[in-house]
Amino acid sequence: MIIGNKTFENYTYVMAIINLTPDSFWKESRKTCDNVLFAVKRAVKDGAAIIDMGAQSTRPNYTEVSADEEISRFEKPLAMVKERFDIPVSVDTYFAKSARAALDLGADMINDVWGLARDEKMAETIAGYGASVCIMHNAESALSGDIWQPIIGFLKDGAQKAIESGIDKNKICIDGGIGFAKNREQNHELLNGYEKLSVLNYPLLLGTSRKSMFGGAVEDRLPQTLQSTRLAVRKNVLFVRVHDVKENFEAIREEYGILRG
Repeated sequence: MIIGNKTFENYTYVMAIINLTPDSFWKESRKTCDNVLFAVKRAVKDGAAIIDMGAQSTRPNYTEVSADEEISRFEKPLAMVKERFDIPVSVDTYFAKSARAALDLGADMINDVWGLARDEKMAETIAGYGASVCIMHNAESALSGDIWQPIIGFLKDGAQKAIESGIDKNKICIDGGIGFAKNREQNHELLNGYEKLSVLNYPLLLGTSRKSMFGGAVEDRLPQTLQSTRLAVRKNVLFVRVHDVKENFEAIREEYGILRG
């Protein structure tokens, strides 16, 4: 997959979460203009291959903010990061207006948690900038029964929309949307069968970092997160989107050492 001036293939890379929100569920990930450069510098040092900046919390029961509010939160930090670091930057949004602002500021990818389905102008906006996209599964109501057909169908439709809008096939990845419109059992079923999404022939992104599917308090969920990252390596997932870069980077290296050793 191509993101910015980098090509990603044949490995599992770390995408570092940088939240520009006051209400993201993991308080340690919340950043502002005052500390975002330090956070990105540390992420890069610890092994991040891509930065994912989000200005809208998507935690359970979150309160949506407008595109204008998103833009006001990310425009200065994004400009600062792009000026100082040579690393691909993804911006997490489902608003075309926000995507356009982010891409104008140099963002390389849009990470859309509504899989290009929420805003009808999103796909063409991304295509117009020659940018990359992550298409994630989501739904208005919780899934019931077989989870695979609706997830794969939604992702297939999103990818088709991307291609028809002019987004390069080599600039598309997909995300099964763990934690979105799924209960705990369904999240684990999705994680354990994540390779089934490969039927769509797009690289995979996995986002499980410190999520409630693991139970307990958020500060105690790193071991389970690392276990899921090791599983991602074995399932040939291209990206893991995480809060704890160093620990996940090391887990990936260890897993490859086991697989190759």
